[in-house]
Amino acid sequence: MSRSPVDLTNAEEARYADVPSTVDDPSRTAPPTDRPVPPPATGTTVTLEQDLTGRQPRVSVIIPTYNEAKNLPHVFARLPLDVHEVIVVDGRSVDDTVSVARSLRSDVQVVLQNRMGKGNAMACGFAAATGDVVVMLDADGSADPGEITRFVDALVAGADFAKGTRFAEGGGSSDITPLRRWGNRWLNRLANALFGTGYTDLCYGYNAFWRDCLDHLALDPRFEVGGGKQWGDGFEIETIINTRMALAGARITEVPSFEHPRIHGTSNLNTWRDGARVLRALLIERADRERLVPRGVLGRRPVAPGRVPAASGQGSGAGRRRSA
Repeated sequence: MSRSPVDLTNAEEARYADVPSTVDDPSRTAPPTDRPVPPPATGTTVTLEQDLTGRQPRVSVIIPTYNEAKNLPHVFARLPLDVHEVIVVDGRSVDDTVSVARSLRSDVQVVLQNRMGKGNAMACGFAAATGDVVVMLDADGSADPGEITRFVDALVAGADFAKGTRFAEGGGSSDITPLRRWGNRWLNRLANALFGTGYTDLCYGYNAFWRDCLDHLALDPRFEVGGGKQWGDGFEIETIINTRMALAGARITEVPSFEHPRIHGTSNLNTWRDGARVLRALLIERADRERLVPRGVLGRRPVAPGRVPAASGQGSGAGRRRSA
C-alpha cells in the first residue's frame, strides 16, 4: 500500500523522535535507536554479519528531490535490497518525481519539505527516519547507492559518522572541476584547522550516521509562519553536519566513494555562491561552537574519540591521497 506524502509544514515543536514518521498511523513515532556496536579494531574489516547481536542495522536512506523523475529509476535500481526504508523528500517538483518514486518502490515514504533547499530537505527527511542508521544520498545519480554497505560497515565497526570522500584510495570523481577541487582543498584546510579534524573532502555530501546523533546536530525542520529560506537550508548543510559531528566528539571515519556526473538535468550547484556559503558556515559554526554542540556529548562508549577505519580497510588516516 502506498503512503500519502508527509507534510511537515504544520509540525509541532518537538524533538526528532516525536515527529510522526508516517500518516498511516499518526500516533506512531520513531522507536529508540539500538546501537549494538563493538569497539573498533584498527585495520579490521567488520561486516554487517559481525554485528554483536547478529542483527543487521535498519538503514534509512534519505533522498532529497526536485524534478528528478528521470534519475530516480537509475538510483533506485542500485539501492541494496534490504534497506529498512527509503524516504524521498520532495521540494514540490513539477515533473513526475513523486509518482515515479512510488512506481519504483511501493513502500517508499514521500515527505514534502516545508521550506526550500537541500538542507531543509535533509532536516525533514531526518525527522521522518525510523532506522538505526541514516544515509544521505543524492537523487541525480552522482553517488552510487551500491556503496551504502561500505558506510554501514564503517558505522558497525565503531564510527558515529561515516564521511564519504572522493580523495581516498578507492574513491574518485569524473565530475569535479579543477576550480571545485581547488576550493574544496582550501576549505578542507580551514575546517581542519578550526575544528581539529582530518577531513579530506568537506564538500562531498554522501554520508551516514547513527540516528541517535540527530539531537546533537540541532537541525530544525519545523515551519515558521512568515519564514522563508533559513540558515542551514542550502548546500551548507553538509558543512554544518561535518562541523557539528566534530564538535560533539563523534567518532569519525572517512569512506572512499566515487562521484559520477549527473545523469539527467542541470545541477543547482554554483561554485562561487555555494563555496561562499561553506566558508560562512565554517566561520559561524566555529563562533557558535559552545552554544551549538558541547564537545564530548557522543562519548558514550569506553573508547577514546577519534577516527576509525572504514569498512574497506582504508579509513581517514590510511591510504589517503591528497585532494589537490
